[in-house]
Amino acid sequence: MISSRKLLSATAVAMVLSGCAGQGEIVVDQGVGITAIRTACPAVGVPDYTGDVTLFANPAAGATANNIDVTAAITNLRSTCNDSSDRVYSEATFDVLASRSDTRGARRVELPFFSTVLRGGSAVQTKRVGTVVIDFADGQARAQGSGRAGAFVDKTEATLPSEIREQITRRRRAGDADAALDPLADPTVRAALTRATFELLVGFQLTEAQLTYNVTR
Repeated sequence: MISSRKLLSATAVAMVLSGCAGQGEIVVDQGVGITAIRTACPAVGVPDYTGDVTLFANPAAGATANNIDVTAAITNLRSTCNDSSDRVYSEATFDVLASRSDTRGARRVELPFFSTVLRGGSAVQTKRVGTVVIDFADGQARAQGSGRAGAFVDKTEATLPSEIREQITRRRRAGDADAALDPLADPTVRAALTRATFELLVGFQLTEAQLTYNVTR
């Protein structure tokens, strides 16, 4: 799981440069070439400011600490992916930890969440809204729920064209005219990487007031 620390309108995900090869990374291979280790599976994460939500007992009384009714946060985000066919299926599961101020009586709280697939860091491909149910027992201040979201991605669209892969991975020897050139600096390569990058993001479906509270608190 790769956490996506961004708003939905953010720019494309930066590829990681590292000395250790890992899934979804591009790594320098002993300074003489670049090995692309990519997967068609989308990265999974929670956009900034959408991972928690605060409900107020009396909205008209304002967003004050003594008016807080319920708070909840998304945690333990996990993902699975099946890329064995032309339609790559990715699924994200997560827990929601919630607490309430008034513990009198049993209570059910339903919290809407979204799941969206982004292409290139900003282009929304799909968006769905679901609900996480939190059940508080009488006298219970904390409770937990869980959510699940899935999405399909076209494997062809999430795969780099062969000519781009060759340009990235071709070994360059000392003395070659382009030996000192970073292929990732080529606008054509960067554009191809952006087009082939998909993300599955989940977060609470916040109202404008709730999002503003998260941003400014």
